[in-house]
Amino acid sequence: MKSSDPCERERIARRLRPAQRWLVIGLRILPAIFAFLAFGSSSVAENWEATLSKEPIGNFPELRPLRASYRFGWSGLTAATGDVHFTRPSETKFQLDGTGRTIGFVRALWKLDVSYQAIASAETLRPIETQQIENYRSKKIVTHLTFTNNGVSRTRTEGKGVAEAKTRQYNFPNLFDLFSALLYLRSQPLKERAVYRVVAYPATNAYLATVTVIGQLEPHRKFRHANIWVSDDAERLLLRIEAQVFVGTVFAELQSVSFDNPK
Repeated sequence: MKSSDPCERERIARRLRPAQRWLVIGLRILPAIFAFLAFGSSSVAENWEATLSKEPIGNFPELRPLRASYRFGWSGLTAATGDVHFTRPSETKFQLDGTGRTIGFVRALWKLDVSYQAIASAETLRPIETQQIENYRSKKIVTHLTFTNNGVSRTRTEGKGVAEAKTRQYNFPNLFDLFSALLYLRSQPLKERAVYRVVAYPATNAYLATVTVIGQLEPHRKFRHANIWVSDDAERLLLRIEAQVFVGTVFAELQSVSFDNPK
């Protein structure tokens, strides 16, 4: 879709702006897209801490090293693509690396390139550190997270050229990032109607996430509610995330996958 009329381009841009927030969420969590989580505010009671999942690490087989490609968009329009690489660089660590970018006419209106790296403990499935770099047309944002048993330290720079680093400490025991949340949830039995609640710190804030295993697709009418398809095999790969929001259907969909060490 192209137009030489500046007014027409601006009208198109205005129509796309509401979707940009949802697209950037998808691109930002692309490398952790296997986490199959739709993060948002929770409506559980004030004693929410007592509702957090206390199940130990499950015995579901570990994810094999792999490479996968996804596409992102809304209302049937592909607006971005991305790739992820899952590895086990040592006996004690799991690592996820990924990149994502807007494409086509969407990129002409809104440029975004994202890179992401997350490292988690292979023994505890808890996060160790995460780094996310977002390159927009007019600025660059770098977010680095360092996790301990007591919380997370976040360092963030934003701007062009030399930018001041801002550090923030968030104290809460047993936090997850998106990648480690994937590893923990994936290890569980995931029986139908099972409910898991975890606290995750994806990039800038902590969120209470509730994951319910429904077994099959069910219709929904709630805003900010997503349906997630996961392969029913030994890999439990994320196949598709789809959410009905005010701009239409926002989605992330697996395009290809290959394993570093095929069986």
